[in-house]
Amino acid sequence: MKKQLLRYDSEYRFQRTLASSVSVEGIGYWSGKSNRVEFRPAPIDAGITFVREDLPSRPRVPALVSNRIEVPRRTNLTVGGASVEMVEHVLAALSGMQVDNCEVAVVSPEMPGLDGSSAAYVEAIRQAGIVQQDAVRKLLVISDIVRVGDDEAWVEARPSDKLQLDFKYRLDYGFNSPIGRETLTGSLTPKFFEHELSSARTFVLESEAQWLRSQGLCKQVGFQDLVVFGPEGPIENELRFDDECVRHKTLDLIGDFALAGCDIAGSIIAYRSGHRLNAELVKQLLLENQVQLGLRRSA
Repeated sequence: MKKQLLRYDSEYRFQRTLASSVSVEGIGYWSGKSNRVEFRPAPIDAGITFVREDLPSRPRVPALVSNRIEVPRRTNLTVGGASVEMVEHVLAALSGMQVDNCEVAVVSPEMPGLDGSSAAYVEAIRQAGIVQQDAVRKLLVISDIVRVGDDEAWVEARPSDKLQLDFKYRLDYGFNSPIGRETLTGSLTPKFFEHELSSARTFVLESEAQWLRSQGLCKQVGFQDLVVFGPEGPIENELRFDDECVRHKTLDLIGDFALAGCDIAGSIIAYRSGHRLNAELVKQLLLENQVQLGLRRSA
């Protein structure tokens, strides 16, 4: 253990928060209700916390995997009966831009769907500005191979000799699907997230969209609000990247991994993984005696 501490002692980053408050407004995909999301600066070690300002006691919901509840196709959190919904794009933006401490005040449970990406949230973060704080960021170093899932879908964490989060995501809808197969490899940095991932949008097959509407869901969501794939490709829309689908799945993965409450160093390989498996892996990494260090400046 001493050798590992010495190895990482000179490599660290300081915690960061926003320089000022900024807000984003929009409609939730699932509920159809409007929401105003205000990002506010927060003190050292505060982490990311959602605040339900529409409720009398203004309950707080920390963005931690222990507060996650299982719902289809999105990431929801709840504490003491207060919930926030579809938080993955907000968390991806904050994590991708290395904003560690932030109060996210909302006036409705569901986060705005916007264009199905994190782009508007990243733009707001840029507008607010980011400041460094006088404390180092906690780091979970993956020390063993950990895998969750089955042959159909899985996600795996592996040790790495680099003090960063590397990822490889393999998306596979089969050769007969308009989406097909895509693979993305990269390392998580603010620059990579902002330019390569943040504008990648939510996508669904036309058959999935029809089923959701038949259940009374997402009725206000149109073809311009996300990417809907028909047999010949996107309907009334154009892709921002040739491999936009795998980029969005990677964006979701980053948002889910933010629920660890710390940075993660290692390599993540995912095959057809979604929110449930992403969260499962985060739980395992936190439970299975992985190395978590609060790094300090060298003497």
